Amino acid sequence: MGRIQTPPTSLLDRYTGESFFPLYSTRVAVTGGDAHHGRASGVAKSDDGALHLDLRLPKELGGPGGGTNPEQLFAAGFAACFHGALNLIASKSKIAIRDSIIQVSVTFGRDPADGLFLLKVDTEVTLPGLDRTIAQELINETERVCPYSKMLRRGCENTIWLT
Repeated sequence: MGRIQTPPTSLLDRYTGESFFPLYSTRVAVTGGDAHHGRASGVAKSDDGALHLDLRLPKELGGPGGGTNPEQLFAAGFAACFHGALNLIASKSKIAIRDSIIQVSVTFGRDPADGLFLLKVDTEVTLPGLDRTIAQELINETERVCPYSKMLRRGCENTIWLT
């Protein structure tokens, strides 16, 4: 296998179509496992086989731990997407960044509005050696471009149906 290349900065070119234009789609199925409960003992598998994970309720929520959970998966996806967008924007702007780190904390908790559940997300960006003003401009632009950031800011279309 050859050296992995970064994506082209042309991904940042503006799209001018009138409707959503899909570029990639994936599908992940979760089954319930021993407890018949996806969050407690499930298995997550992607349609291409690249993802195959045991899901476990974390000890902090009364589970056994020992597997990943939806919050970790969301944090990983968000951090990877934000990191990628940040690096594309920096590259297009001819700003050299090295050793950048995106740390995303996802907290599962109680929602005072309805008494049920809510997620809170915190994102920490580390850009060593970069002027703070330039770093903040990169972060601001990334926040506007990253689809995970957009989803958190303005929601996401979601259709649920029974088969």
